[in-house]
Order: sequence, then structure tokens, then C-alpha cells
Amino acid sequence: MPSLGAQRAPYTIIQLFLFREGMRVAAPMNDLAKGLSDDDLRAIADALAALPPPKPPAEPGDPGRLERAQSVVAQNHCDVCHRPDFSGQDNVPRIADQREDYLLKTLRDYKSGARQGYEPTMAEALQPLSDAELVELAYYLAHFHSPP
Repeated sequence: MPSLGAQRAPYTIIQLFLFREGMRVAAPMNDLAKGLSDDDLRAIADALAALPPPKPPAEPGDPGRLERAQSVVAQNHCDVCHRPDFSGQDNVPRIADQREDYLLKTLRDYKSGARQGYEPTMAEALQPLSDAELVELAYYLAHFHSPP
């Protein structure tokens, strides 16, 4: 389950729509979203966007792992769509300080095709990455600290 505080409203609306229409499958979310109107989707998305973002972990993370993952980020330009602070923009989600287990499952699901996006950018971007790189990327994003 993701941390939803400060998630970009346009992204959340799309995800709720996909759940409502059965185009993204997670039984609890499909059941909850099926009766929501478009206005409900907007109101929920706006409320989630107004919540505080998830807090970074107390421990700073292993410097070696963070450095290895930084090179994966740079090579794959993750910070272009998700922004340098990984706060997301428009229909691109906030991924900074997201739960590591959620990030890893999501990355693996996009790569395998188990999770369909509303467009193929993530599946295409992840194809050349090894599972070890996905593990490091999830670790990095879960431990990301914006520069002061």
C-alpha cells in the first residue's frame, strides 16, 4: 500500500478512475471506487494532495547503495519526469520517501506488464533494468532526502 500524502492530484484522479473502471485491478480499491462520481474522484485527489508528504526514514541509508542507485537514476533520467526532488508533476506521481516495498513491487509490475499504466512510458523505461537495479532504485527512492 502506498503513502498517499502530497500525491499529485492529476495522478491520483487517473489512478482512481482506472480503479473505478476496472482498468487497474486491486480488489479493495476497485470495490471502493466503483460508486464514485468524477466529482468524488477530484475531491479525494485534492484531499490527498493537501496531506503532508511521507516522512523520510530516520536512518540516512547506506551510502554505497545510494551511490549505485544514483547512477541508475542518472542513466535513466528518472528525475526528468519525476523531478529532481522526486515530488512528481501533473500526472507523474510523487515517489520520494515512498515505502520501499511498494516501490519495488510497482517497478517490477510495470516492467513485467502486470501493472498497466494509462501510457507505456514506465514499462519502456524499465525494460533495460535488471532486478538488482530495481531493488537499488526502490531503496534509493525510499531513502531520498532532498538537498537543503
